[in-house]
Amino acid sequence: MIALYDDAVARRFEPFATSRPLGEMRAGALLIRERWEIVLGVESRGFVGAPHLHGFAEFDAPTFVNGQALAAGTWLVNTRALPYLDGPAIAVSTTALTITIGGEIAAIRLDSDARDARTLAALADGSYGLTHDRALPDGTGDEAEALELDGVWLDDVWDVIGTLQPLLQRDIPALASRLSVTTLHTGGSASATILGSHPVYAEVGATIEPMSVFDTSTGPVLLRRGAQVHAFTRVIGPCYVGHDSVVTADRIAGSSIGETCRVHGELSTSIFIGHANKGHDGFVGHSVLGRWVNLGAGTITSNLKNTYGAVALWTPDGVRESGLQFLGTMFGDHVKTGIGLRLTTGCVLGAGANVFDAMPPKVVAPFSWGARAPYDAFDVTKFVQTAERMMARRGVPLTESSRAWWTSVHALCAADGRWPRR
Repeated sequence: MIALYDDAVARRFEPFATSRPLGEMRAGALLIRERWEIVLGVESRGFVGAPHLHGFAEFDAPTFVNGQALAAGTWLVNTRALPYLDGPAIAVSTTALTITIGGEIAAIRLDSDARDARTLAALADGSYGLTHDRALPDGTGDEAEALELDGVWLDDVWDVIGTLQPLLQRDIPALASRLSVTTLHTGGSASATILGSHPVYAEVGATIEPMSVFDTSTGPVLLRRGAQVHAFTRVIGPCYVGHDSVVTADRIAGSSIGETCRVHGELSTSIFIGHANKGHDGFVGHSVLGRWVNLGAGTITSNLKNTYGAVALWTPDGVRESGLQFLGTMFGDHVKTGIGLRLTTGCVLGAGANVFDAMPPKVVAPFSWGARAPYDAFDVTKFVQTAERMMARRGVPLTESSRAWWTSVHALCAADGRWPRR
């Protein structure tokens, strides 16, 4: 089995670390958890993360576990490590105890139950860095066999945008080779016009309406089962459209769209984790949308400074230079924006924020509510009711346990002094 481990760095990837483990973040075409499951050929059975995520539950996501639940033979995976999908398959019988990416340890296979007190404490606070050749720091691991994989690392939250296009370039053909797809090439088809030399892969059950255009000059496109591309949409590769998502009536370029999303209007180099709505016009670029985000009509992100310089982003360690020339908005889970909202370059909207009218500052604390800063706190009862209504529209119930967990997250954020309150 796999246990996904968020180290201390991953636990500061806000605004997403407030409400999800990093393994449930989309990077490239897939959730990080799904990427490791394909590479290792086994299922994830748990994650080790920040204590406040105990109680996190989402679709088929694994549950929170502590170190004492990690049995011998478990692969302990650093969620900041992203192996490419087109590498050689790892045999289940491999004798390797360590997997490295770029020479750094990305995963270790436990050779005994993780019950050592030092190991448990280090896993709990995120300080365990997978720096040992064996899972348990008993000094016996110098001879452990290591397997080097090709891939990349996430050092900061904005790296999911910085690595998006190269990951999609390699993820899409690798995924298509595992699926039942129709492959469309340059020229016309009964459903679409295809430009460029890369293919369009349409999984069985995907729908492509006439008068849609695929420009694959810069990369391939993959449409998953139930995905729909409506007429008068231009999809530019590399681009991934997940299960049951709908893209319609504008330019969709270089993006990774998770399952059950609605995307209308211009989208560029952005990630939808899943179950999020951009149902109307308005440019969104170089941004990440958490689950259950809804963007009001005309919501627009800025992703480039007028000076053309590197974009700075708020982090729990202060405002930092990202090194990226293009960077839009990080929308935490359950964020809602009002109609016509403008968002400045490098904006961070904390989980559960509901903002409208005036342009927000560069960072908005979780569960903020209002027309302009300083914001009020979004009443927890109203937040839960809003979440429940939105989820019901997609046939997803908000369980009593999830209701209680979100209530606890709301209380935790109210006392979190890392976020500016203005």
